[in-house]
Amino acid sequence: MTKPAFDFETALRQLQSGQALTGKDGPLTPPIKQPAKAALEAETGQYLEQKQLQPGRRNGHSKKTVKTGSGS
Repeated sequence: MTKPAFDFETALRQLQSGQALTGKDGPLTPPIKQPAKAALEAETGQYLEQKQLQPGRRNGHSKKTVKTGSGS
């Protein structure tokens, strides 16, 4: 699946017609969206990879001593 290259002529026409630069159909949305999406995917992948390499841990896990009437 290949994405079409950024069309400068269409973007220029949209800007000249007064359309907003960003937004749902803004001419600058695709060039901003693609690197942002790639960065988020890379960050998520790196986080999951690090999480997989770490041993299982629990918050607050420590040795407990229960005191009873017959001793500890």
